[in-house]
Amino acid sequence: MVIYMKKPMPQSVFLPVLRKESQSSSPIMDMRSNGSTLLDHEQQRHNVTQCLCYMEPQNITRFSEVLLLGLSDDPELQSLLFGMFSFMYLVTVFGNLLIILAVHSDSHLHTPMYFFLSNLSLADIGFTSTIVPKMLNDIHTHHKIISYVDCLIQLSLLNFFGYMDSLLLSIMAYDRFVAICQPLHYPVIMNPHLCGLLVLVSFLIRLFYSQLYCFRMSQLTFCIDVEIPSFFCDTPQLLHLACSDTSTNTILVYCICAIFGGVPVSRILFSYMQIVPSILKVPSSAGKYKALSTCASHLSVVCLFYGTGLGVFLSSVDSPSLRSGEVVSVMYTTVTPMLNPFIYSLRNRDIKRALQRLLSRTAYF
Repeated sequence: MVIYMKKPMPQSVFLPVLRKESQSSSPIMDMRSNGSTLLDHEQQRHNVTQCLCYMEPQNITRFSEVLLLGLSDDPELQSLLFGMFSFMYLVTVFGNLLIILAVHSDSHLHTPMYFFLSNLSLADIGFTSTIVPKMLNDIHTHHKIISYVDCLIQLSLLNFFGYMDSLLLSIMAYDRFVAICQPLHYPVIMNPHLCGLLVLVSFLIRLFYSQLYCFRMSQLTFCIDVEIPSFFCDTPQLLHLACSDTSTNTILVYCICAIFGGVPVSRILFSYMQIVPSILKVPSSAGKYKALSTCASHLSVVCLFYGTGLGVFLSSVDSPSLRSGEVVSVMYTTVTPMLNPFIYSLRNRDIKRALQRLLSRTAYF
């Protein structure tokens, strides 16, 4: 018998086969290795996702910026807007400062009505100074970005001075009510201590609510770049752009508007419902004209302030992503504080005389 011996194969040829057989011969180990690999990939993906979810709110809340689109992007209008708003701001500051100086320099104007008027002028200066200088700087430097912290500060100051105007107008309506309906008791009721207490309490209330409001707005987070189609930080537009839950903030906004808008307006309406019949009972025409002149100035400021403020709020709520209501916003933030000194000085002889004495003293020195 002839036996044919095959040539032995090299060991390197058997190694892959043995490795393959060893791998295929242990399916349980194969499943374990594959399972561990999938678990590793899933754990890595979970870690990456967790890292992203952790870092994004931190970047947004601490380092985010707000882009104020302004009134117009047309380069040809920038110079016109800069000149117009610079003039309006100077007139506003100069006119309200004249009212404050005239009231404090003339002893005849040391009465509750003019005391509240000087505080109203101070609030108007603070209100317009919160917005207009920033807007002028944006137009001049072509840099319309504001940090989120500065946006919150601007929002807090706007609410503070806005509530200050609202409460002062309500107090001035009560002052007119006492002066016309109870003239004999006016010096006793509206004494200096009560006037100072009313201003102090209103100041503390405004400060508390403005800080509470700022704290609630600081809790918002944003998932996209914040672009506000306005020249100042507006509350409804910030709430519209936030990706966090804004239900509590929205309720807070409506409650504050109801308190500082509805309550003062109700108080003003109630005061004038008592004032009008009392004026009609005045026998002399001169007395009627004097009472109507002071009330007409106050009513003009009330209608201008609350009318434009309501227009700004409604335009922001209805279309927060569009540049609607820009005219109303300009009227509310710049025109109304500018017109207040003219409204009170042109129809008030005492203010005219005090301003003439003040200007004559200034020219003499």
